[in-house]
Amino acid sequence: MKSSPTITVFDLEFTAWECSMASHWLRPGEYKEVVQIGAVKLDATTFEALSEFDILVRPRINAVLSPYFENLTGITNDAVAARGVDFEHAYERFLEFAGDGPICAFGHDEWVLEENIRLYGLKGLRRLPVFQDLRAWFAEHQVDPRGLHSCDIGPSLGAPFVGRAHNALDDARSVAAGMEIIAARSAA
Repeated sequence: MKSSPTITVFDLEFTAWECSMASHWLRPGEYKEVVQIGAVKLDATTFEALSEFDILVRPRINAVLSPYFENLTGITNDAVAARGVDFEHAYERFLEFAGDGPICAFGHDEWVLEENIRLYGLKGLRRLPVFQDLRAWFAEHQVDPRGLHSCDIGPSLGAPFVGRAHNALDDARSVAAGMEIIAARSAA
């Protein structure tokens, strides 16, 4: 029996410092190194959640997470030391999880993955699947994405946020919940 097509919604957490967003990570030594990949695989027709993916990543250049990042995400240096894997391994596992379907995020998180590949000089890695930035899709469905983060999407459509904002898996769940609500409304 052939399985139905899927789409994978993902979110990233990456190294950050006080004011790094305002400075666009342009201060010396600041890079957007991936620390967490969270994803939800959805049925591409109904947007019903099928499975989840969550992995911590050890940054190579800024190996010690800033107190700002720890407070923002709840991800600690101890957690990354205990459960984190190298970026290359995390990237390959994410691609295995996504499978043949397209991937999407609320914003251009694929650029951060590509930036990490360049930053670490990794060659020969599989390319990302087809990517879609969901901000335009949500705008087409009457959700103004301006000023919103991934964690805001589900609640903006009436889904309670479960977990912690700025946790990649919880944020991906929020986006997925918003997509499922829109699909259900469209089907009604």
